[in-house]
Amino acid sequence: MIELTTTLLEMRERPKLQEKGPHRGGMLLRLEEPSVSFYRYLYETVGGSWIWWSRRRMGDAGIIEIIGDPRVDVFVLYLGGVPAGFFELDRRVEGEIELVHFGLVLEFAGRELHRWLLAFAVEMAWNHEPERLWTTTTNFSDPRSVLTYQWAGFVPYETRRESVEDPRLGA
Repeated sequence: MIELTTTLLEMRERPKLQEKGPHRGGMLLRLEEPSVSFYRYLYETVGGSWIWWSRRRMGDAGIIEIIGDPRVDVFVLYLGGVPAGFFELDRRVEGEIELVHFGLVLEFAGRELHRWLLAFAVEMAWNHEPERLWTTTTNFSDPRSVLTYQWAGFVPYETRRESVEDPRLGA
């Protein structure tokens, strides 16, 4: 068993964020026809170091049901033609949007891309005019994640602590 601390954060109004874009040669694309194999690649490559496990345990049908829904947006950041990170916005609940996943491939960390990518994710979410935008982070994520989310305008509103079976043991 391992101790899991989950922090829930939200924002209820559009923040004013100004971040310069990615380096030359970078682009951000929305997955128009997401495939399970590419999604799994992104999820594993970005989340593998941070013990992301919820989608690892899902079957292909469950994943395609989520990412194939027109109310779920997956955006991929490419640098030099290579996926460098991604984020996922879930608009399936009326009036709110969840930033489900957000992160960079470790090789692209430290290049000041995380704030730009998060600012873009927040902007894309608020273009749909939700009542609130929310996300979660855990003690298995980057230790600076809560601060980064707060920089973007998210406010922590709840912390949950629980003991869970180590998901790495079943991988």
